[in-house]
Amino acid sequence: MTGSSPTQRSAPHPPRLTLVIPTYNERDNIPELLSQLGQVLEAAEAEIIFVDDSTDDTPTVIEAARSDCPVPITVVHRDDASGGLGGAVVEGLKRAQGAWVVVMDADLQHPTATIADLVATGEQTGADLVVATRYAGGGDRSGLSSGYRKAVSGGSTLLAKTLFRRALAGVSDPMSGFFAVRAASIETDRLQPLGYKILLELIVRTRPQRVAEVPYTFAPRHAGESKSSLREGLRYLRHLATLRLGRTRARMLGYGLIGLSGMLPNLVSLWLLTHLLGVHYVPAAIAANQVAIAWNFALTNMLLFRSGPRRHSLRSRLTRFALLNNTDLLVRIPLLGVLVAVLHVNVLLGNALTLAVMFLVRFVVIDRAIFVPAPAETPSTVPETS
Repeated sequence: MTGSSPTQRSAPHPPRLTLVIPTYNERDNIPELLSQLGQVLEAAEAEIIFVDDSTDDTPTVIEAARSDCPVPITVVHRDDASGGLGGAVVEGLKRAQGAWVVVMDADLQHPTATIADLVATGEQTGADLVVATRYAGGGDRSGLSSGYRKAVSGGSTLLAKTLFRRALAGVSDPMSGFFAVRAASIETDRLQPLGYKILLELIVRTRPQRVAEVPYTFAPRHAGESKSSLREGLRYLRHLATLRLGRTRARMLGYGLIGLSGMLPNLVSLWLLTHLLGVHYVPAAIAANQVAIAWNFALTNMLLFRSGPRRHSLRSRLTRFALLNNTDLLVRIPLLGVLVAVLHVNVLLGNALTLAVMFLVRFVVIDRAIFVPAPAETPSTVPETS
């Protein structure tokens, strides 16, 4: 990670407000965003922290545009975008000096004029968290670009509120990326973000004492493309499962579902080999098992253990995964024989028991020995400049 903190003026004391803005390839939005923020925050005791995961020249554009902004600006560029945009927000929260921290996007869909309303509402109500909402009190989500995105947004909100009814009681827009939080109430060590739904993470894990809401109109994107995608949708579902079940149990559930999905390529391959190619069922079953192993590995690697660098290479993980799942056959057969012949267990029940036992063994080995995170590296920082 590299960081720099160029400022136009030195604050004599900590600012009243810190604005945290996560960015990913937002170069075309930066000049207009800083122009608006300069007007809104000029008279305020504030600072702006950009936490950037971009692959374009967004940090350079910020550097070029900052000279016209009367507010101190910090730019932190992360080489490892751990946790996605949510991880970027947490990084900003850790660096914030203001009594209030406002989180917003850089695409100008969050109106800068609402920033003051969020902080004022928090101070007037004594709330620890103030959410800018599109779903209550006159809020509007018309800036969503299509009916499909509106349906996805509404469905995601309904799913979250169903799973976390108590924690989200009184929160109409838990998917909002626009909110203010009292800095003294933040426990960043408890946050484990995944994807861009950091507000949901913050509410469920830290349970703020009091939450208030401010309605706003979600505007169309100023420039660039939405970061919403199928991949982000899958990350959101993973995030929900992790928050609801815990990290290990959520991965176990995901691994079990992937294993069930592997039955389809297994059966299709077995049918093709035996019925169309006339291969004997024993070698055909072995070959079909390899197809299922490849399928399961691809999904496990992509969906369950994608975040962060791994200690073992992709080839090493695939080899270990294949050996483990093929060894599974050698262990299950003798175990089934003991259950049926010695303990007189029904063969179907015995087979189910061996599958359950080996599932747990495989998951523990995969979780602890194959998809092992690489040791954390100490981030490097660029000295602050004024």
